[in-house]
Amino acid sequence: MPDPRWFDDEGAGRHVRPYAITGGRTRHSQHTFTLITLVVTRSLHEVNQEPLEPESAEILHFCRDRAVAVAEIAAHLDLPVSVVKVLCGDLLNDSMILVQAPPPEADKPSVELIERVMDGIRQL
Repeated sequence: MPDPRWFDDEGAGRHVRPYAITGGRTRHSQHTFTLITLVVTRSLHEVNQEPLEPESAEILHFCRDRAVAVAEIAAHLDLPVSVVKVLCGDLLNDSMILVQAPPPEADKPSVELIERVMDGIRQL
């Protein structure tokens, strides 16, 4: 759960607009992430101990014990996916996270191959 001090008492939402969290950026200049890109925090002794923005710190905390998809991070933080992608790009630049991107379309098996495997399994 994000830090309660960034929310108002009536539960109306964040005090800080998403575009302010990313400094007005809508995408990262160096990295691209998909919804299913997996993010995991590097070992604590490898992570720079500089003070972070609350959202970045929450990403590191949430991804500490397991790899988490970008879409799941966005849902957990209640932030737009585009904001999470920018924040993850910044964390990756600072070597605070590791990412595993999904395989390219060319490396995925064809539907025909999957159907043949399923037919083979059914025949067993």
